[in-house]
Amino acid sequence: MVSAYDQLPRTPANFVALSPLRYLERAAYIYPNQDAIIHGSRHISWRETYTRCRQFAHQLQKIGVGKNDTVSVLLPNIPAMIEAHFAVPMVGAVLNTLNTRLDGKTLAFMLEHAESKVLLVDPEFVPVAKEALSLISQEIYIIDVADIEFDGENQKIGQVEYEDWLAQGDADFEWQLPQDEWDAISLNYTSGTTGNPKGVVYHHRGAYINAASNIIACGMTPRATYLWTLPLFHCNGWCFAWTIAANGGTNICLRKIDPELIFKLIHSHKVDYFCGAPIVLSMLINAPDEHKVKIEHRVEVMVAGAAPPAAIIEGMRNIGINVTHVYGLTETYGPSALCASQAGWSNLSIKEQAQLHSRQGVPYPLQDGMKVLDPETMQPVPKDGQTMGEIMFRGNIVMKGYLKNPKATAEAFAGGWFHTGDLAVCQPDGYAKITDRSKDVIISGGENISSLEVEEVLYQHPAILTAAVVAKPDPVWQEVPCAFIELKVGKTATPEEIIAYCKEHLARFKVPKDVVITEIPKTSTGKLQKFVLREWAKERSVAEFN
Repeated sequence: MVSAYDQLPRTPANFVALSPLRYLERAAYIYPNQDAIIHGSRHISWRETYTRCRQFAHQLQKIGVGKNDTVSVLLPNIPAMIEAHFAVPMVGAVLNTLNTRLDGKTLAFMLEHAESKVLLVDPEFVPVAKEALSLISQEIYIIDVADIEFDGENQKIGQVEYEDWLAQGDADFEWQLPQDEWDAISLNYTSGTTGNPKGVVYHHRGAYINAASNIIACGMTPRATYLWTLPLFHCNGWCFAWTIAANGGTNICLRKIDPELIFKLIHSHKVDYFCGAPIVLSMLINAPDEHKVKIEHRVEVMVAGAAPPAAIIEGMRNIGINVTHVYGLTETYGPSALCASQAGWSNLSIKEQAQLHSRQGVPYPLQDGMKVLDPETMQPVPKDGQTMGEIMFRGNIVMKGYLKNPKATAEAFAGGWFHTGDLAVCQPDGYAKITDRSKDVIISGGENISSLEVEEVLYQHPAILTAAVVAKPDPVWQEVPCAFIELKVGKTATPEEIIAYCKEHLARFKVPKDVVITEIPKTSTGKLQKFVLREWAKERSVAEFN
């Protein structure tokens, strides 16, 4: 017998597909004259942004772009990049934000794999775009996107220029919500440190939910001002392009990371929020005093990409910016967990607070589940802060899967959870703390050494700006810790001094046996490229023992 509850109808009056496109429509209706985007001297209101996105969508439709077609963009954080986040899905197409720091060969792979029909290119990236396009045979419609804030040569390779092309679009274009919220909205490629990058597919439902989840996680005030220090190509800017529309806020664009300019923009626009990797925060902390400004209003930063050392959190507090540590992956739309603050933490010393806030924490407000599980038994590990497991996620803020890669998708979702590959413990208060990536654990003489633990100590050294610890092959111990170090401007320290410092703060078997002072290679999002450092460490080992 069918229950009376189940007989109630699902109709257009009581059910619609969730899509972040509604956030733009709402912002234009409620805040039509408010700045949606500020880029240098340029101000674009929410009404204008909505109009421009409809024109953009109409123009895409006119050149044959429709459902599940891929539109790629090679753009910095400029207005067109934000507009693409709404215009492309307005015609059912999928937005592919390309990493602007990749080489032509990798970009060519992505364009081919995604079967891109359209490519928007900023003049700064014309040379690498040319290289990528020379390596592929498919036809792609190219749109040049000029930018008033770009001070280099205004090279062109496209059929049209963006603003001219946009002006021909219908400002009243009647776009449609997706009939199914499971429809793809964007495609983001993983860093591809081993083999080809994997294409991570997001859906409208997840984008809508994580955009709202960001507001809750931040405690974001209405009509907030958000500074784009985080690349929009990275997990769609952690969904914040959609978040700021939902919030009715203002986007402050930023072409590239410049600590002096960041401080100026925070001051002049009274920026409320920004996001970034620990390296960005480190640049702000260590900027010359003459570049810093006195921050007299509340400023919040979300940091992710790696566990921020306690010294970074403490340093940001000292310059007047509060840090919230969030955690996630490309496969989880960016942030999918946060270190939620508890009552009483603010009464602790800054150093104690920093230690608490450096953890990965608990599920994001609208994520269904995050647990530290034994990957063999799929059972939760004890809350003892000692037993190691793997962080896993489950919920709406998890990708649809990997494009054209059913094997990798099945492996990622084995046992009904998304496997992150991050090893962690669950502490007595239920908060997760990463001990290492599974590939970054150093096994020395049968003892497991967490590279993160050694890095935490190194970051407390007054001369060290950046530290990365990897395994170095050793004929006696199998592996030993090897530390790569960048020093702060104007500071000096020798490898011997750094090793002596570590001996004062670490068990002897955890002390780096080799310290290299050098510039550390980083990914486009500021993560330290440990796979490169591991190769360097191997080369040093071979040189020593041959």
